[in-house]
Amino acid sequence: MTNELLNTERYLLYIHTPFCGTCHLARSMLEHIESVHREDIFYEMNASLFSDFMQEAKIESVPCLFIKEENEIKEKIYAFKSIPNIYSYLLKYKPELFSRK
Repeated sequence: MTNELLNTERYLLYIHTPFCGTCHLARSMLEHIESVHREDIFYEMNASLFSDFMQEAKIESVPCLFIKEENEIKEKIYAFKSIPNIYSYLLKYKPELFSRK
């Protein structure tokens, strides 16, 4: 994660901390989704290393799926719940994953 990337207009960012058990569970869901699609979909950020970003973006807790599109914060998802729940956000914010190639 770099400041340059944080300034891009569109991304899905998974925010975590290393010793958070719930974060590890959430990451396993995201890894499953990426393995199905055979591509990297989510950027990752260790919240401990980006305290300024955490305050500016008003991140309340981890894990967090932070969605930015058209230079606007669209969603901050704290309850990952299930893989189908994460897919509901992907359908909305990354529909190109579901188009035929």
